[in-house]
Order: sequence, then C-alpha cells, then structure tokens
Amino acid sequence: MLIMRWAVMLLLLAAGVAFAYFAATGQQRYKRFGLVIIKWIAIAAAMFFLVLILERI
Repeated sequence: MLIMRWAVMLLLLAAGVAFAYFAATGQQRYKRFGLVIIKWIAIAAAMFFLVLILERI
C-alpha cells in the first residue's frame, strides 16, 4: 500500500513538472506527456479500486 502511495505521488509530481515545462516553453510534447501520465494514473486507480471492490464481494 505504501509503495502504491509513493508511486502515485511521484507520477503526479512528474505530471506537474511536465505541465510546468509546457507552461514555460509552450511545447506540446510536454502537455501530451503530462496527459499520458494522468491517463495511466486514472487507469491504475480504477484497477486498484476494482480489486478492492472485488475483495469485498
């Protein structure tokens, strides 16, 4: 559980840095990179909560 928290925190930090680079430089690749990170965080979170829900059933 602790590893998941750290992984999510580091990925959110990486997405924030990518968006900051996008704001500073205006290059679209940083925005795409940040959006890809957030997309995979959302997918991983959905899978994580799905496993928790299935454990309860």
